[in-house]
Amino acid sequence: MRWIYVSPHFDDAVLSCGSLIWEQTKKGIPVEIWTVCAGDAPPGPLSLLAMVCHQQWGIEAAEDVVTARRIENQEAAALVGAETVNFSIPDCIYRRSPTGELLYPEDVFVPIHTFETNLDADIAAALTSELQPDDKVVSPLAIGGHLDHVLTRLAAEHLDCPIWYYADIPYIINNPEMLASATKGLKETLYPISEKGLGGWQSGIAAYATQIQMLFETGEKMQEAIRVYWEGQHGVLLWSGA
Repeated sequence: MRWIYVSPHFDDAVLSCGSLIWEQTKKGIPVEIWTVCAGDAPPGPLSLLAMVCHQQWGIEAAEDVVTARRIENQEAAALVGAETVNFSIPDCIYRRSPTGELLYPEDVFVPIHTFETNLDADIAAALTSELQPDDKVVSPLAIGGHLDHVLTRLAAEHLDCPIWYYADIPYIINNPEMLASATKGLKETLYPISEKGLGGWQSGIAAYATQIQMLFETGEKMQEAIRVYWEGQHGVLLWSGA
């Protein structure tokens, strides 16, 4: 049985579950991280939003961003012992309409564009093509409302199998009040995490060098934020249908 962590972007699964993945793979459990928005950016001028992101990430061109983030994801996955699978949908900051119009030029915490009303079903079909009967699928709860996280959760809920859910970091750290509504009707299970598992988690997150400033400001603040979060329960919570 494989554990499949469905990650909206290259960093989400390790950010949110890196310690649990580390503990599982140390026990010989096969784990894969499936990144949904791992595709190349389509050609065309970048939005101001994308340019601001690129400035924070320290990379100018979209193709170089995607390449760098794929490499970071491989390094992070190796540190926690997981394999990776990448799907072909671009990050929402790059996606365009059939006529080339940017769909999300100003914000990512917005409703799904009308051009993408069927994208969750398309993602589900892509996931289904890679799934095996005994796989255990873990989806983001979409805490925070990032539209790529929302699409990923909707896609997972189209799958013909039970789904487990993880709390999206850093959104759960910054907005813990959002957890109750995101987990309504679900049952939580605590998976204990050792001090070594915490260290593996922090090392995995640190591999996403382009993202640290945007998410945590500094590497030191990331280390502290993850430790404080871990100290709250010395484990990772997953949720499933009651």
